Amino acid sequence: MSRAVIKTAEWTLSLDESPDVPRIVYRAACLECGMVSLPGSDESLSVEVWAIKHTGLNPSHRRFTLRTAQPWVVEPAPGNPYYDAEMDERHDRARNEAG
Repeated sequence: MSRAVIKTAEWTLSLDESPDVPRIVYRAACLECGMVSLPGSDESLSVEVWAIKHTGLNPSHRRFTLRTAQPWVVEPAPGNPYYDAEMDERHDRARNEAG
């Protein structure tokens, strides 16, 4: 038999603002056939054009659902053991980059 102690730790949920992550992702889904557009990152124009073209090819397909997604990230909050470890790693990286 083994024992474990699980401690609680605080985490923070926020929008992922990493430079390589889109702020918002758009998709359109046809309510007639279920086809879904390719994702459009940070702008909806490509998804809007897809819906219009889809209707052009399928004149009875005129209703769509717009789906949007915003990437989130969960990070350790101050006081969480992972927070301290990540801060140490960031400091070490900064020192190494400085010379």
